[in-house]
Amino acid sequence: MTYPNGENSTESSSPLAVLAPLQAVLFDVDGTLCDSDPLHYYAFREMLLEIGYNCGVPVDEEWFIKTIAGKHNDDIASALFPDDQERGLKFCDEKEAMFRRLVKEQLKPIDGVYKVKKWIEDRGLKRAAVTNAPRLNAELIIEILGLKDFFDVVIIGSECERAKPSPDPYLKALELLKVSKEHTFIFEDSASGIKAGVAAGMPVVGLATRNPPHILMEAKPAFLIKDYEDSKLWAALEEIDTKSGATTTTV
Repeated sequence: MTYPNGENSTESSSPLAVLAPLQAVLFDVDGTLCDSDPLHYYAFREMLLEIGYNCGVPVDEEWFIKTIAGKHNDDIASALFPDDQERGLKFCDEKEAMFRRLVKEQLKPIDGVYKVKKWIEDRGLKRAAVTNAPRLNAELIIEILGLKDFFDVVIIGSECERAKPSPDPYLKALELLKVSKEHTFIFEDSASGIKAGVAAGMPVVGLATRNPPHILMEAKPAFLIKDYEDSKLWAALEEIDTKSGATTTTV
């Protein structure tokens, strides 16, 4: 797979190699652990149609990516109802309830996520989920995916001083895990999330699962992958192992 910066999945000299010995890996949740954006899009589209938003014309995926994807509900509420924040927040709460109903029936993990999980566990690395999603959503998704015992901590944007794209949630993860940004990297699927990770001083591996690669590249990820099976990711992880001088790294 070739990305807008001209890189391909067979190139070596990964920007992650400088992190060795690795201490931790941080993950976004929606779109990064699971392919949940279609469910968010469906919920927003149907509920907005119900209230006659956009003159009754259904919103499309391009609008969803630009207005919704990766953003915190406070910002979404302001974008949808700029003159009535209270109405916007109530709408978002109702949409999240619909999303949680959909998740229980239709959630699918990103390809290779359990392979990466094993790689991280085998090396004794610390890990956190860091998300702008409401805690109810994040914990439900993590539980459905069978990752409840995998994460040491779950950081919620609204529980920090500022949510993504501010670096606060990722900085809080470093603090709680007691790890260094010099030995930690991030998986993210949205421009907002990538910007947050970069602002926190860590390399970010971007997942081009739903958001357009050229939009993600503008946020300056270390590189992009299509999913966790991507050979470019595994070449980078192998380089980390080589530089660490061992196949396992214990924090």
